[in-house]
Amino acid sequence: MNVKIQSVKFDADKKLIEFIENKMAKLERFVDRTTGAEVILKIDKDPEQGNKVATIKIEVPTETLVAEHQSKSFEEAVDEAIDALKKQLEKHKDKFAK
Repeated sequence: MNVKIQSVKFDADKKLIEFIENKMAKLERFVDRTTGAEVILKIDKDPEQGNKVATIKIEVPTETLVAEHQSKSFEEAVDEAIDALKKQLEKHKDKFAK
């Protein structure tokens, strides 16, 4: 899967990029065909809920699946967004399996 990682108004370190690439590689087994994926990392102004926001978009045939999560760390935000995408991918597969 071709994953584009974008960090808004900051530079993501190599460790974070490798973490995201590993997580996205594991997500690939849930996807039959994908035309691309994009991970957008940004820092929000709400330190109460956590100010790290991860938005993940995966393009599959016929639609684009999007999940966004906010947390105290980018790793946790990416994990939660990927979990949400797994659920969306299961629904997407079920819709086309019928």
